[in-house]
Amino acid sequence: MKIAADMHTHTVASTHAYSTITENCTRAAEIGLKALAMTDHTTAMPDSPHIWHTHNLRVLPREINKITVLKGAEINITDYDGSVDLTEAELKSLEWIVASMHKYCLEPTTAEEHTRGYLNIAKNPHVDVIGHCTTDFFPFDYEKCLKAFKEYNKLVEVNESSIRMKKGSAQNVVPILKLCKKLELPVVVNSDAHFWTGIGDFSVSLKILDEVGFPERLVLNADWDRLKEWICEKRPNLNL
Repeated sequence: MKIAADMHTHTVASTHAYSTITENCTRAAEIGLKALAMTDHTTAMPDSPHIWHTHNLRVLPREINKITVLKGAEINITDYDGSVDLTEAELKSLEWIVASMHKYCLEPTTAEEHTRGYLNIAKNPHVDVIGHCTTDFFPFDYEKCLKAFKEYNKLVEVNESSIRMKKGSAQNVVPILKLCKKLELPVVVNSDAHFWTGIGDFSVSLKILDEVGFPERLVLNADWDRLKEWICEKRPNLNL
């Protein structure tokens, strides 16, 4: 299986990342990707870019080095009622949104509360992807939440960086993938790269997908045309 678009990447706008959007796109072009989403952190993250970063994304061209660029963000889930750290207008302005729980923005509590938070964020019509939900920091009821993600048309992220670097993710992703397969719930496989060499590196994630027999048809970003159709169906005024 090959991945056509890396839909969770960071640039120097998030100061714990170290490459520019041009460097990331250059790498994407070198390895044969079709598209890339720039998803820097939003305001609740301690080192996030100023909100003007989100407001000014329109200055970016649609393509950089022949790579289609999606102007997105990784937003923070800021409470268990489903609140996030962007306004409605700011959410509407974005082309791709990953929503994540980060312990720097949201205090981990109980599996019941984490479950409630995911059930509430699933109802947000602007969110495309539930980011790195495989970590040990925020355990939750997989079956209850994944059924809600399917109901509200949310994609589940298989996050290469999290699987490689965060305790428990490599184990937790297996039952989540098995349940996604059972529910026919699509996923996206992303690098969450914080330096250009990580762009398009999905090797560990793809090995796990193969081991659990996960079908390629449920990996939405394995086919750029299929992913593009999904994005534009949600955003009919978007020209990709």
